[in-house]
Amino acid sequence: MGKEMNGQGEERTAFEIGVVVPKRALKESDESADCVEVLVRKFKDAGLIVERVIGIADEFIKLAAPLETLGRAAAEMQIKKPTQMGMDLQFEWDDVEAFVRQPDGSLFSWSERYCCFNHLIYGIVFSVNKRNSAVTLKFDGKEFHWELGKSLLQMLEAEGIVKRVFPLHDEIKRKQLLRDWALNWSGFTSQPIDDIYSYFGTKVATYFAFLGMYTRWMLFPAVFGITLQLVNLRSSQSLVLPIFFISIILWAVMFFQFWRRKNAALLTRWQISYSGMADPGCKISGPDWNSLQSPVELVKKVETDRAREKEVFQRAEWFGHMMRFRNDVIILLSIICLQLPFELAYAHLYEVTHPIALNGYGLTAIYLLAIQYFTKIGGKLSVKLIKYENNESTEYKADSLVYKVFGLYFMQSYIGVFYHALLHRDFKTLRQVLIQRLIVSLVLENLMENCIPYLKYSYRKFGVRNKKRREKGSSTGKIQFTSRVEKEYLKPSYSASIGEELEDGLFDDFLELALQFGMIMMFACAFPLAFAFAALNNVTEIRADALKLLAMLKRPVPRAAATIGAWLNIFQFLIIMSICSNCVLLVCLYDSEGKWKIEPGLAAILIMEHVLLLIKFGFSRFVPEEPAWVRANRMKKASHAQMCSKQLLRTFSGGEKTFLGGEKKSE
Repeated sequence: MGKEMNGQGEERTAFEIGVVVPKRALKESDESADCVEVLVRKFKDAGLIVERVIGIADEFIKLAAPLETLGRAAAEMQIKKPTQMGMDLQFEWDDVEAFVRQPDGSLFSWSERYCCFNHLIYGIVFSVNKRNSAVTLKFDGKEFHWELGKSLLQMLEAEGIVKRVFPLHDEIKRKQLLRDWALNWSGFTSQPIDDIYSYFGTKVATYFAFLGMYTRWMLFPAVFGITLQLVNLRSSQSLVLPIFFISIILWAVMFFQFWRRKNAALLTRWQISYSGMADPGCKISGPDWNSLQSPVELVKKVETDRAREKEVFQRAEWFGHMMRFRNDVIILLSIICLQLPFELAYAHLYEVTHPIALNGYGLTAIYLLAIQYFTKIGGKLSVKLIKYENNESTEYKADSLVYKVFGLYFMQSYIGVFYHALLHRDFKTLRQVLIQRLIVSLVLENLMENCIPYLKYSYRKFGVRNKKRREKGSSTGKIQFTSRVEKEYLKPSYSASIGEELEDGLFDDFLELALQFGMIMMFACAFPLAFAFAALNNVTEIRADALKLLAMLKRPVPRAAATIGAWLNIFQFLIIMSICSNCVLLVCLYDSEGKWKIEPGLAAILIMEHVLLLIKFGFSRFVPEEPAWVRANRMKKASHAQMCSKQLLRTFSGGEKTFLGGEKKSE
C-alpha cells in the first residue's frame, strides 16, 4: 500500500509506478532535447518524486506522489468521494477534511491512486508555445517531434522508447501481507480482507472474500459427505441420498444469499457505491448549458435534442441486442458442431477402453490439457466478437466474455460426465470419472498457476543474462539482478489465459471455482465425498493465490468491480442444473431396471424437484440481500442527499427571483 499512516499520523509516500526505458551507453549531449531527460523533468514538474535505477538491460524510473499531488489530480479528475455528511461529492483538496478516509486511514484507495497517477503521467502534453508548434526530441541519434496537444508518454510508448508502465509492489506492505496472509496457515480461512482491498483494490479483495466464505461454508457438506462415505448405506441408500441432495441444495441457496449480504457489507465498509462504479471513460452527451441563448431557444433545442437522443439510444440498444444474439448463436453453433462430437468421442473412448489406475489418470490429463487449448482459441474468438457489441462499459464487455467462455467450458467439462450418468447409468464408472477429474484438475491447475509464472520469470532472466553476455563478448561471469524494480519488471503479468484485453487473472481463478462448484453439485448424489476434495483444495488455493500475487507476478492493475459480476449468475445457473441433474440421478438409482413408471418413489422425486426450484427462487424473499445496518446507512445517505438538494433548490430559486427582479428594474 502506497499511503500508510506513520507514527506522526501522516501518510507514508512509497514508489508505486515504474516506467521502463532502454539502457544507453551514451546520453545525448543536449539534455534539453533528450527524450528520457525531458520525461523525468516533466514528471518532477508534475509534482512527482522520481528515482532512477540502472538495471542490467534497461533503465527504470520509479514514481511516487505526495498526498497533495494526488489530491490536486483527484480534484482535476472530479473524482467523487464520500463525505462526512453522507453524500458523495467531487473531491476538493481545499476541503480534504470533509471526506471520509479508507479503512486503513489513507485518503485514497489504490484504485483512486492509480487513476491519479495515470492522469498525472499521461496528462503531460505539449502546450501552446509562441515560438514553436512542436518540440524536437532525440534518443540514440533518432529525432521525434512532440506536437501540440500530444501526450509525451503516449508518444514515447508509440515510438518504443518507453517499454512499459506498470504498478510497483510496496515492499513494506508486501512483506506484511506475506507474513499475515500468504504464509499464515493458522487462520485456516481467515484473511485480512481490508488490507487486501487497500493493497490490490476492490476486485481482488472481493474474490478472496468470496473464496474464504465459500471455503468456510464448504465444511458442512464436506463433513456430511465423509460421513456418508464411511457409513455403509446399501440398505438405506434410497433414503439417505435424497436427504443429502436436499441439504446441499439448501446449503448452496443459503450461501449465495448470505454472500450477497456480505458483499453489500464489504462495499459499505469500503465506502463504495454501485453508482460510483461506472466506467470513467463513458460520458453521455447533453445540452450545452453554458451557451449564451435565450430560454425559449434553449427549451426548443433541449426538446429537439431529447427526441434525437431517444432515437439514437433506441437504435443503439436494439443494434447491441442483435449483435449479442448473433455472437451467442455463433458460440452455440461452434459448441454443437465442433465441441460436442469431440466430447462424445472422448466419453465413448473412456467407456470402451475401461481405463484404470494410471492409464485413466493419463487419459484424463490429456483431455483436460486439450480442453485448455481449445477453449483458449474459443476465448480469443469471443474477444473479437465482443468488439462489435454495443456494450455500455468495459465491465459489461467482460461479463459478456465470461458468459461465452463459460459456455464453452461447460460443454467441455461436463458432457462426458453426463454421458456416463444419463446414457450408461453406470454409477461405478461415474464415480471413477469424478475422482480422476477432481484429482487431475487439482494437480494440473496448481502446476499451471505456480510453475508457469516461475518458468516465465526464469526464462526472461536467462534471456537478459544472455543478451548482456553477448554485448560483453564473454560467456563467463555471473550476472546478478540487484535492483528489485528490475526483478518485478521481468515477472509475468496477472493476465487471463484468453488474453488480457478485457479480463485479468481473476477470470481463470473464478472459472476454476465455477467448474469445481458445477462438478461437485451436479453429481452430488453419485459422489458425496467430492465436497471434501473441494474443501481441501480451496484451503490450499487461498494461500497459493495469495503467494502468486505477492511473490510470483507483477502487482495487478486495480479494477473497480463492486461485485463478482457475471459469475454470480453462473453459480445460480449451476444450482438450477444441479437440482435437475441430481433428480435424474436419483431416478436412475431408484428405477434401476429402466421401466420409467410413475411409481410413488419417482413421483416423490418429481415433486421434490419442483419444491427445490420453488425454494431456490423464493428464498431471496425471506433473507434480505442487505444487512439492516447497511440498509439504514444507505437510507441515511439518501435523506442527507435529499435535504441538501432541497436546500440547493431553495438557494437556486431565491437567486433566480433576485435575478429576475433586477432585470425588471433595469427595464
